Amino acid sequence: MYFTFAWRYFRARKSTQAINVIAWVCVTAIAVGAAALIIILSAFNGFEDLVKSLYASFYTDIKVSAVSGKVVEFTPNQLSAIQKVPGVAHYTRIAEEKALVQNGDYQQFVSMKGVDEAYQDVTGVAGKMFNGKFNTGTADAPGLVLGAGIENSLAVNADRNMNPLTVYMVRRTKSNTYNPMDLPLPGYANTSGAFLIQQDFDNKYVLTNLDFVRRMMGLSENQYTALEIKITEPGVEDKVKKALSTLLGDNYKVQTRFEQNQSLFSIMQLEKWVIYGILTLIMIIAAFNIVGALMMLVLEKQKDIHVLKALGAHDGYIRKIFLSEGILLAGVGTLIGSVLAIALCWAQIQFKLIPLEGGSFIIDYYPVKMIPGDFLLVVLTIFTIAVLAAWIPARKAAKMEVSLKG
Repeated sequence: MYFTFAWRYFRARKSTQAINVIAWVCVTAIAVGAAALIIILSAFNGFEDLVKSLYASFYTDIKVSAVSGKVVEFTPNQLSAIQKVPGVAHYTRIAEEKALVQNGDYQQFVSMKGVDEAYQDVTGVAGKMFNGKFNTGTADAPGLVLGAGIENSLAVNADRNMNPLTVYMVRRTKSNTYNPMDLPLPGYANTSGAFLIQQDFDNKYVLTNLDFVRRMMGLSENQYTALEIKITEPGVEDKVKKALSTLLGDNYKVQTRFEQNQSLFSIMQLEKWVIYGILTLIMIIAAFNIVGALMMLVLEKQKDIHVLKALGAHDGYIRKIFLSEGILLAGVGTLIGSVLAIALCWAQIQFKLIPLEGGSFIIDYYPVKMIPGDFLLVVLTIFTIAVLAAWIPARKAAKMEVSLKG
């Protein structure tokens, strides 16, 4: 019943043209604000998905490493038990250490990551090759798969380099510590290809044969720096993590992909909610249009209010009518804004209308991903703002004295 009155007031022509103008200005402001909120949140979703996909190419679903120190031991029995854990699809053994790679007069400090033959089943690096092929060779004839930034720094063509590169790596002692008096041991390896994923990886990592790195590091049998695991399906990370923690004990640290990059993902979420907060403040400012429109409507409908009260309508009834009017204005604006946002996001997804400037990105357009939860959040936000904005005019209408004179 309240919305019946509100709808009639919304549709009816006002005696003062300014009221109609202010009402539609209010609807337009809310529509623009709602569309902006949805589009910005969808753009952040797109960038978040893009970054996650890039990091997912390098970081695995689960990583097992040492709680203290860098070296961890995995016996054959432990590896067999890990493979049998429900949710574990594949695992790969890792030996990673800082190294100096030299090509004549060019040299670069890198993170040298030794991987085994199962690495391609666990990560997507092999599908991100920039040139050459993914081939880590053997312990005696290792192949280096360079990040694109490392390839550039060393001035090599990774797919057709003829001369081996020199690799220097500090050897660990039997107690798994460094002896600063020992000179780094040189090793020699040729390049086989280069990958291009993201600058954090391209400028830092070199992938090569696991046994070659283990020998350079001086690791004993069954010693590695980590175990990286791919799960069978999304959503079972926490179950697999719990099972592995129980199986391996307190000396092993088990991390999901989110925990491996917690600071990055937390910052991305924080940025999204900061933008949401800023746009919500803009919506609150736009809501002053609702206050103005309803205040003028209350003044115009004074006689209606007096008649309704004379017929027995209580203050709460009158208040709900004008609260409904505020919600109706916000609802119409939100509906228009949502349709506009869906149309623009769809057009961006289909036709890539808005490009990314600079030309140095993985993609050349703004990524967009619409999530139903964002639409619900925007609706609830605008509904709350509308109710608060309409409260003062509705309360004023409810407090009017009954008078049928004139």
